[in-house]
Amino acid sequence: MLIFAGLGNPGPKYAGNRHNIGFMAVDRIAEDHGFESWRGKFQSSISEGRLGSEKVLLIKPETFMNTSGQPIGEAMRFYKLDPQDVIVFHDELDLAPGKCRVKQGGGHAGHNGLRSLHQHIGESYGRVRLGIGHPGHKDRVSGYVLSDFAKSEQDWLDDLLRGISDGAADLAAGRNDKFLNAVSLRTAPPRSSKSTPKARPSERTEEPPDKDLNRSPLQKLIDKFR
Repeated sequence: MLIFAGLGNPGPKYAGNRHNIGFMAVDRIAEDHGFESWRGKFQSSISEGRLGSEKVLLIKPETFMNTSGQPIGEAMRFYKLDPQDVIVFHDELDLAPGKCRVKQGGGHAGHNGLRSLHQHIGESYGRVRLGIGHPGHKDRVSGYVLSDFAKSEQDWLDDLLRGISDGAADLAAGRNDKFLNAVSLRTAPPRSSKSTPKARPSERTEEPPDKDLNRSPLQKLIDKFR
């Protein structure tokens, strides 16, 4: 069994915030893969289902971002899982909007949700880092992450969430490269070239022969006086 934990803040006030992109990711997985209805447990909303051959518990802590680690740790210990069985979806300021990266273990880089997880389950859990971009100055970070995605961002956000859902079974199976490829196919699909290919030398149209090539010098001289 695995735990897929989305990070965010509970309630409609925060539902569209950039900080809640982790909630959005697990919501899309639950919707697309036929998970059971959300219910309350572990101070969280949880939903159970399967991704491929793996049984997965989706969890959205309702204790607010700064204390996310407590309910996730509670669920992990209840099911007798290790931190390596936990994958956390969270917003990432250091990635461009729409970018996605997978990481196992490491620091929390000042992210309050990850900081709480470090305190409650250690640092060896997996992370799916979801790029939201940076406002440009550290003093603007709090207001930025707690503001809603703009209308102009909805297209890339939807593509990113669809890609995460497309690759969710690969992520559960540990096939991170295939998971990231599924995301990429949504966020940066290959484009077909619309340019006309250059003709090969053998296919080029032959130019008409120069009519003067077969005329004698005397004939060419006569032509000049005509």
